[in-house]
Amino acid sequence: MKKIFFLLMLSISVFGAEIAWNASYDTALAKAKKESKPLMVVITTEQCRWCRKLEATTLQDEEIVSRINTKFQAVNVTKDKSIYPKNLTAKMVPMSYFIDPSNGKVLYSIPGYWGSEDYNSILDDALRKYKK
Repeated sequence: MKKIFFLLMLSISVFGAEIAWNASYDTALAKAKKESKPLMVVITTEQCRWCRKLEATTLQDEEIVSRINTKFQAVNVTKDKSIYPKNLTAKMVPMSYFIDPSNGKVLYSIPGYWGSEDYNSILDDALRKYKK
């Protein structure tokens, strides 16, 4: 019985980390303003294999998840289906935008799939630009 409990707890800790995605852009923006955190917007499409790879690997990485959940408000929107500002044009997907919630200005944007190490660097860049 102890072994089963241990295995259950181990699987929860390994697979339990998820980004606390907001339900909509407006909700994420309001929370970002209230908490004085930058807004992270990830734009994807339904048929994009690089979007799925970003979601299944990088955005599941424990360190990335922890950093996003503590330092940002995040929302994942679907291009041409979700409601989000028109100035967030994603000519390529996936597209990651980092926005200053106080004025709506894009602080940093980066297209494409990035592995965990590179995405950590992207998060660092976005946070540096937000603090200036």
